[in-house]
Amino acid sequence: MEFLQHYGLFLAKTITVLIAVLVAAAALSGLGSWTRGGTRERLLVTPLNRHYDEFRHALESKLLNRKSARRLARQRAKARKLAAAQRRVFVLDFDGDIHASQVESLRQEISGILTVATPDDEVVVRLQSSGGLVPHYGLAAAELARLKNRIKQLTVCIDRIAASGGYLMACVGDRILASPFAMIGSIGVVAQLPNFHRLLKKHDIDYELLTAGDYKRTLTLFGENTEQGRQKLKEELEDIHALFKDHIRRFRPQLDIDRVATGEYWLGERALDLGLVDELRTSDDYLLELSEKAQLLQLRYQQRQPISKRLTLSLASLLREAREQLLP
Repeated sequence: MEFLQHYGLFLAKTITVLIAVLVAAAALSGLGSWTRGGTRERLLVTPLNRHYDEFRHALESKLLNRKSARRLARQRAKARKLAAAQRRVFVLDFDGDIHASQVESLRQEISGILTVATPDDEVVVRLQSSGGLVPHYGLAAAELARLKNRIKQLTVCIDRIAASGGYLMACVGDRILASPFAMIGSIGVVAQLPNFHRLLKKHDIDYELLTAGDYKRTLTLFGENTEQGRQKLKEELEDIHALFKDHIRRFRPQLDIDRVATGEYWLGERALDLGLVDELRTSDDYLLELSEKAQLLQLRYQQRQPISKRLTLSLASLLREAREQLLP
């Protein structure tokens, strides 16, 4: 107990200091960034080939003599220039939370690609998500579907997890790559909430809920839930599940949907056997191979946010990390 008290005090001090630092950093950012022309949003484009070249150059400079290293660099640059003229690969990252908060950035990044896309281009999405709210992930999947008929291939890479809403997005891809122990699937729908009706009744507290429409509210936190309301919510969940399965059938018709749409998840090896993914491979390995024969461009949309919101997001991230540290 004493350890937890000391740790809690230390954590509180740390958070206080970090908030002060974030306030100062945000103020400086407001002065030094986003000032040109009052720009509030921008699309950052990073050539990834250069990233791999720097690693290769660092090693080759130690392994080869200077003359040989320069000759190889010239040959590689010439070959890549020729390949880049024929093929481009755009790389997007989507790290999903329960609200699919990155969907706004994804929308803008895809719109940017579509302004220049050709039928020979490829888009690689490095996806990580355990799912979340249905409308949010439905929109994210619909955004990916915008690419389908405009580019040569949409490749989705799953290094850690694509479950539930995450797989709703992933199945849109023409090809899905997953690492051997990535978590895949969880094709199901869930709704859960506590009910405090008996507690309120015990303390003689009344709760009034007025609605127009028999099913405007099925289950509530504080009212007395009925079997009719439970059955209606169950029907709604079943309908969403049916739509989820239809969505997967449309993009991956080869799947035995009744076998995989049970709410279970599988690791990469098993997911490959079931047809949920097409190949066991990490995104790093795939992009490294592509870097030899295509121009790789990573896109990231940035939008200026008020200082208060940036501080809130930073603090929320800090508290989440602190909570994870406290968990066994």
